[in-house]
Amino acid sequence: MTEAKTMHRLLVVDDDSDIRSLLAEQLGRAGYIVSTAADGSQMRQVLAREHIDLIVLDLNLPREDGLSLCRDIRARSSTPVIMLTARSEPIDRVLGLEMGADDYLAKPFEPRELLARIRNVLRRTEALPANLEPLAMRRAAFSNWVFDLEHRHLVDPAGRVVMLSGAEFRLLRVFVAHANKVLSREQLVALSSGRSYEAQDRAIDLQVSRLRQKLSDADSSNSPIRTVRNEGYVFASAVTLE
Repeated sequence: MTEAKTMHRLLVVDDDSDIRSLLAEQLGRAGYIVSTAADGSQMRQVLAREHIDLIVLDLNLPREDGLSLCRDIRARSSTPVIMLTARSEPIDRVLGLEMGADDYLAKPFEPRELLARIRNVLRRTEALPANLEPLAMRRAAFSNWVFDLEHRHLVDPAGRVVMLSGAEFRLLRVFVAHANKVLSREQLVALSSGRSYEAQDRAIDLQVSRLRQKLSDADSSNSPIRTVRNEGYVFASAVTLE
């Protein structure tokens, strides 16, 4: 029995041919259509000719590493990225999330764990969590910004498009839906991802920080996302729904 309910297209980027073959076989058996690439150049060729629903990206690549490629992907699209690495230091996970990765998995790993993470990321990307009310609009305007929910990006006050990762899109959607309400970390995690919050997991703070930077000028105090000490965060802005 396959695990993928729809024919999603995945791209595995890894310079190890054995890992590429193993993952292509395992993910293919789970019902996914899988393309592979050995480096950044091949990755861009695949992305130019195919629609990809999710990228599994190795951190340790020749010439351009996974962090640089993840940053490049995020500047151009909101395609979900799961980063793989042989490194186990927390700083690598932090850097991956800061570059816009949606999830992180350290090698060695069980293929079934990767399958579970792929399912979870795709589900979060495509569907609203059950406890987040849908927003009956295509755009939201606040502080001279436009949040385009249909195309999943921001338009800044100068009219420039700012791309969002899947995690950033879901997080901003939660903030817009609950503008001017203080939200705890537990609430932000539950509403944006549908999972429970773990106190030692600072991923939500990294995602808030990254989103805040995108919504601010040189002075981060310009961002509508404010920290409420010992409570969480608040999106302090009037929001107009369209």
